[in-house]
Amino acid sequence: MAKLFVNPEVKQGHVNPELQGHFSEHLGRCIYEGIYVGENSDIPNVNGMRKDVVEALKEIKVPVLRWPGGCFADEYHWKDGIGPKEKRKKMINTHWGGVVEDNSFGTHEFMELCRQLGCKTYVNGNVGSGTVQEMSEWVEYMTFKGVSPMADQRKENGHEEPWVVDYFGVGNENWGCGGNMRPEYYGDLFRRYQTYIRNYDHEHPVAKIACGANGGDYHWTEKVLETCFDHGFGYMNGLSLHYYTVPYGNWAKKGSATDFSKEDWYSTMEKTMYMETLIKRHGAIMDQFDPDKRIGMIIDEWGTWYDVEPGTNPGFLYQQNTIRDALVAGINLNLFNKNCDRVKMANIAQMVNVLQSVLLTEGKKMVKTPTWHVFNLYKVHQDNDLVESTLIGNSEAGIGELKAKKLTESVTVDKDGKLYLTMTNMSLDASEAMEVVLGSGKVKSVKGQIVTGKMDAHNTFKAPNKVQGADFDAVTVTKEGLTFELPARSVVLLEITLKK
Repeated sequence: MAKLFVNPEVKQGHVNPELQGHFSEHLGRCIYEGIYVGENSDIPNVNGMRKDVVEALKEIKVPVLRWPGGCFADEYHWKDGIGPKEKRKKMINTHWGGVVEDNSFGTHEFMELCRQLGCKTYVNGNVGSGTVQEMSEWVEYMTFKGVSPMADQRKENGHEEPWVVDYFGVGNENWGCGGNMRPEYYGDLFRRYQTYIRNYDHEHPVAKIACGANGGDYHWTEKVLETCFDHGFGYMNGLSLHYYTVPYGNWAKKGSATDFSKEDWYSTMEKTMYMETLIKRHGAIMDQFDPDKRIGMIIDEWGTWYDVEPGTNPGFLYQQNTIRDALVAGINLNLFNKNCDRVKMANIAQMVNVLQSVLLTEGKKMVKTPTWHVFNLYKVHQDNDLVESTLIGNSEAGIGELKAKKLTESVTVDKDGKLYLTMTNMSLDASEAMEVVLGSGKVKSVKGQIVTGKMDAHNTFKAPNKVQGADFDAVTVTKEGLTFELPARSVVLLEITLKK
């Protein structure tokens, strides 16, 4: 038996809604076909955006969306994506599949998508092949209210009022596809480029996100911060971190998304849990320069990465999504909650049809993945406070050396005092008897939901509801709190109302 001690009176941080953020890149069928079909499509749409996709994303309360990349961001020139669609410049998407990018989805379309979703905007600028002037003019185009060349052009293109840009990324993966830079060089570029990201709207200042590390590259984090904080400089609101869960860490042969062994399962869980190490170690470096935690860790690319589905374009990164991915999602979202004092945003890669997507589309059909159903459970955490919780008796599960902690959890409280406990059990075959001890307060009532299934269970266009959320009623209220059996391969939410 494992014990979870919860103290609702001790709050340890605020869970930003942005911890459940999303990422959409001009990659494969993420935007085109997945989100945007154009106003003249026979697929039901509003201003070109698929109605079924938008409705499904609103259901999980998408809080923020990152665009246009990804590696695409550092070859994207925003002026190619404005004005009449028939006059927009075409290009070859050299990073992703070598297909023609017609730029029919640009700044106006992205802002319209965010309007429909009711979410915040995270725009990623071009440092790798773009200029300071280009970035500065993009911010002016989007956010300047008065008379200016860029604001006038926006108005000519049909949008009188400026938009709100909540977050602006100064480059992407500049250690790799964004320019193969050294950290000191990028740090100097960040200092320069961010200078020209003006806050024209003082009521809605733009949060500036610096390009952070690839996985365990702690040298990058240290040197970028060292360069940016030299001589008292500190105009940075966030530092990114990218980490993908790849079984065995084998990028050359990542394995199938649906046809995998028990060893593959446990390797995936082990690699997922490495996120905790990354958060702690990069966070410790950030603490040296920013002990007050004013700079957010922005994990704006995370999720599973497998071999593409057979018969699909290798550059489109289209993969299926199983209970294995549901566990990966639940584990990561718990880790983000537990570290919300430093982690301020996280964006799963990617929203539709790419990598660990929450939705898959095929023509007029759409299916919600197991990952979508986990996000649907976890949305109750948004904008809550993290409360103190300690898990005792959390053993390891696995095969041979492929082991990781069996359980993860996080507990938040909303403004009305209701508690939300989410737990994962990544064991393939062993349930866990759980006892929850509440440090104060007695339980009045509890409601539960669960996502579970066979390890390779997934939803298809022919069987879209094989994996979905279900009621979880096997919870007993005790004098001290709760007891229940946490099934193997499961993600569970408990909504706990305390007696007043």
